[in-house]
Amino acid sequence: MVENAVHELTVEEAWKQLAAVELGRIALSVNGQPDIFPVNFYAGEGKIVFRTGEGTKLSELVVNEHVAFEADDHTDAGGWSVVAKGTGRVLVSGHDIAAADELPLKPWIPTLKYNYVEISVTEITGRRFLFGPEPERYPV
Repeated sequence: MVENAVHELTVEEAWKQLAAVELGRIALSVNGQPDIFPVNFYAGEGKIVFRTGEGTKLSELVVNEHVAFEADDHTDAGGWSVVAKGTGRVLVSGHDIAAADELPLKPWIPTLKYNYVEISVTEITGRRFLFGPEPERYPV
């Protein structure tokens, strides 16, 4: 088995990894039924922000503000994964929306996405992985 194949990230390292990518997944749950949606996002200052249009994501977030968020990335040599948990809210104040408008966050697809959602992160964890062949199950 390869030593250090899995490394736990510090909170600071986890935020640094999140800030380096733009695509993640938000996990929501209503009436015991989980859903996961891909979103492009901005991460910083203890918060994750994304834009969304009217629809399932927005409706589920209004019903249950408790969310999980995941992003990851990889190269040929290794990868990482970060999971953040917290509460999500739709930004409604003019001040909050104006601040969100200044973020480097634009829709990737040509749809109307006028709603900003902010996740206030209460817990963040991450792991870095070194890739390699699977060890022998029964070493000789």
